Amino acid sequence: MIVWINGAFGAGKSSTARELVELIPNSTLYDPEITGGGLYDLLPRKRLDEVDDFQDLPMWRRMVVDTAAALLAEVGGVLVVPMTLTRQAYRDEIFGGLAARRIEVRHVVLVQDETILRTRIDSRAALDEDLESAERARQWCHDHIEPFRTALDWLSADAYTVDNTTLTPAETATAVVEAMRAGLAAPCGIVQTPEPTGETLAAGVLLFDEHDRFLLVDPTYKPGWEFPGGVVEPGEPPARAGMREVAEEIGIELDVVPRLLLVDWERPQPPGYGGLRLLFDGGLLPTAEADRLLLPGAELRGWRFVTEEEAAELLPPVRYRRLRWALRARERGTVLNLEAGVPVG
Repeated sequence: MIVWINGAFGAGKSSTARELVELIPNSTLYDPEITGGGLYDLLPRKRLDEVDDFQDLPMWRRMVVDTAAALLAEVGGVLVVPMTLTRQAYRDEIFGGLAARRIEVRHVVLVQDETILRTRIDSRAALDEDLESAERARQWCHDHIEPFRTALDWLSADAYTVDNTTLTPAETATAVVEAMRAGLAAPCGIVQTPEPTGETLAAGVLLFDEHDRFLLVDPTYKPGWEFPGGVVEPGEPPARAGMREVAEEIGIELDVVPRLLLVDWERPQPPGYGGLRLLFDGGLLPTAEADRLLLPGAELRGWRFVTEEEAAELLPPVRYRRLRWALRARERGTVLNLEAGVPVG
């Protein structure tokens, strides 16, 4: 199990985590900032200059999952992780990766009065003998207060909140433990999708509204939006798999087997194995039907109909290229064969 302590920079996450290790039997502290710091020695300066924060490096997010899993395999028990996460997509990626390894996560967020938080940041910086370094750290913390406040909209729904404005780190840790015992800081309800062990076959379905926009869904367990669909089970017809996934994900039963639009071979990119990706035309989903759409909270947090232009802002590049060709295939009434997003044959 992991107890993830989230909060603004300067909110007392690390000190609370150290106290938690004393309170929770057989627990170990893991600070992902150590992993981030190591990347400055591993990666070329050119790559580091492309990001403002090591959290923006996909390598860091993968390493956090792998390191946490390796630590738990080595020492067992409970891992206490103090780390600020304000981007929901990064939370999805990391917690989804942990869930895929069957690692339970209790997500706790520390909040406090903003005036108190800013005072704490300034006081901590004043103790640093390296004035230049202290000023950079102080400014970093202040600059990231507003992004954290903005993220509270989704954090409040995702995590158990502890207001530690007037609490010491020891008192905050006690409040976290009591909330866990009472079932208030419950395991995150993120779908546990097993990681593939080889190439996979996946089927997605495009559903259109009266304005010829198509439906996208927002998974909780990975970054970026997606088409309704999923992995084809052994022995299952791909089109039927798409129909099954649509019913499971959004509660819509398709009456007609959808028409194939394209087949795309996705190249392996470690840690992913790649495989074949199929997109089908699920036809019109009238507004009356869409109004009855149901989302399983553990898997999907939202849905929307979008245009091709709007999809460019929501889909990861590889899925957007696939979408564009699928729409062209639909317009032409044909089926396209793609390799890594490029038509062949």
